[in-house]
Amino acid sequence: MLKKPLVLFSVLAFILTCVFFLFPINVFDGVIVYEDYQSDFLLETPLSLSYFIGLGYDAEDMIGVKDFYLTTKGIAMAFVFILGFPGLLAYRMHLKSTKKD
Repeated sequence: MLKKPLVLFSVLAFILTCVFFLFPINVFDGVIVYEDYQSDFLLETPLSLSYFIGLGYDAEDMIGVKDFYLTTKGIAMAFVFILGFPGLLAYRMHLKSTKKD
């Protein structure tokens, strides 16, 4: 009985992880640090998780970029999208299967 929700959770989490890490979908709050001659400039912008594995941007896009990272809100969003939604769906499936018994 518990096996099906775990399979659903695992499959959905894997699919969402692949989608967010392989396609440049800019939905996660982040910061890009641009390096200027005299100072650094911080730009708050939506980032994609694919940027962190080197996909979704050209070398020309990285000219002047010193660093980029997700904010706390961006990390929370990634956690909710990748693990939260599949967890809720698996929990709902578990509750539905226990009501039939």
